[in-house]
Amino acid sequence: MVIVDIENEVFSIVAAVLRDKYDGILVLGETVLAPAEFPCVSIEEADNYANRNTQDTGSNENHANLMYEVNVYTNRASGKKSECKAIFNTVDEIFSSIGFTRIMKKPVSMDDSTKYRMIGRYTAVASKEKVVYRR
Repeated sequence: MVIVDIENEVFSIVAAVLRDKYDGILVLGETVLAPAEFPCVSIEEADNYANRNTQDTGSNENHANLMYEVNVYTNRASGKKSECKAIFNTVDEIFSSIGFTRIMKKPVSMDDSTKYRMIGRYTAVASKEKVVYRR
């Protein structure tokens, strides 16, 4: 049985654009609660389940419903919120360009007021041929 898995492709696309646009940005493939460097973006596949409507009679997966969670962290002494929003907007543009829809964006309170964090979630349906469809 084949499981639809495009996590590496999604991460590579988003990370390449971020690293090109923001010098020194740390881009990770898993969520971290306390990044070692700033700015930091974590991109993680948070959900992947078979689209039952397109399974064949052998229960083979032809499409999967996907959700990605993105965390953006900044720690500038001045303008950390603006920097975080700018990076998040770039992430949003990239996910939209590859066929994902943002279903959530919100700031997350951090115990340390020297840092700012935003979280977002994106969904799409992907085929076993790695084609992405908006929901």
